[in-house]
Amino acid sequence: MYQLKKETLAQVLEMSFTEISFDRLVMTMPVGPKTHQPAGILHGGASVALAETAASVATAIQIDLTKFNPVGLEINANHLRSKKDGIVTATAIPLHKGRSTMVWDIKITDEQERLVCVSRCTMSILPKE
Repeated sequence: MYQLKKETLAQVLEMSFTEISFDRLVMTMPVGPKTHQPAGILHGGASVALAETAASVATAIQIDLTKFNPVGLEINANHLRSKKDGIVTATAIPLHKGRSTMVWDIKITDEQERLVCVSRCTMSILPKE
């Protein structure tokens, strides 16, 4: 299974994988003080970090990482429901898988599978120099 690098944002926010395949990637993240905004609810930036991490890893498993780096090119998010604690789950599915870009649809849900956030992330696939 793909491992998150130590001391990165994904590890600090305790993101973890529950499913990885070429057409679906599922990650979870606990909601608590580390991911809260001042009002005590899930920070939109934490949701976006989860969405981009899911898209990044989903892209990484599609390409030769000895020759290319996946990097975020564009991301948008609609925050639909607040959350104070528990777990959120991000599910990324491909909308487009090209040679130089990939576009991922990411839905973030709560434990009752209610939408918390919807996101679309475009990844650029850059050659290593």
